[in-house]
Amino acid sequence: MSDLGPPVDWQGCELDCAACACHGLLEQERCGIGHACVYDRYAKRIDRFFSWNPELAREYLTHPYFEVRAVAAKYVDVFQLPQLIHDPDETVRGSAAVRMPPKQLLALVYDPHREVRIRVAARLDPHELQAMIHDSDYYVRQVVARRVPAGFLVLLMHDEDPAVRSVVASRIGDDWLPGMAHDGDVSVRREVAKRIKSVQLQLLLDDPDWRVRYEVASRAEPTHLKRLVNDQDELVRSLARQRLGDDRTEVSRMATPKQACQPF
Repeated sequence: MSDLGPPVDWQGCELDCAACACHGLLEQERCGIGHACVYDRYAKRIDRFFSWNPELAREYLTHPYFEVRAVAAKYVDVFQLPQLIHDPDETVRGSAAVRMPPKQLLALVYDPHREVRIRVAARLDPHELQAMIHDSDYYVRQVVARRVPAGFLVLLMHDEDPAVRSVVASRIGDDWLPGMAHDGDVSVRREVAKRIKSVQLQLLLDDPDWRVRYEVASRAEPTHLKRLVNDQDELVRSLARQRLGDDRTEVSRMATPKQACQPF
């Protein structure tokens, strides 16, 4: 595997199969220097070793090299994974979190590393996610917003991150959507416009962003559409008139020649 460099151990020392504790496996073609070796520096070679010898993984959960422990976590029995909850390396804890029984994941809810918490949020029972609603990392909260029971989404309605609020707007109950109609971020308001009851779309008729008004024009009641037939945006005007069956030429543009003559 020349693409990974010469076979050395995790401390940069040359590997010596003759002195290796796994020397017997070499004779059985269950390992090979530069290809499948638990003492190699590179995770790919370590992983190949455990894929050939999964029954040995449990013996390496306390190995001093974090890559060995992290890869071994992929192959041991899941009931051996809780011992890695307090591993000093986040890569190892994250590897354990991918396979750990959901109830055991509760011990990692407040892990100091975001990557570990992201994996926890993606696998934890949705009803246990309330503990992560106020996580310090925006992406953790975004994952929580996608999976938490809808009843808890009200706690994320005013999250500081627009991506989180956008997810909330795509899932929250209809009764709460009007409260997000004037959100400061256009992506959130677009989600609201897609889902809010058609009779409530009047809340967004004067939205400053044409993309939101376009969503409104696609669903609004006819009585509200009349407000959009002369909208400043051509696409919004066209859709509103199409839905109303209005074939009038766009006299509004003709009435404002200064705007029409402005350079592109």
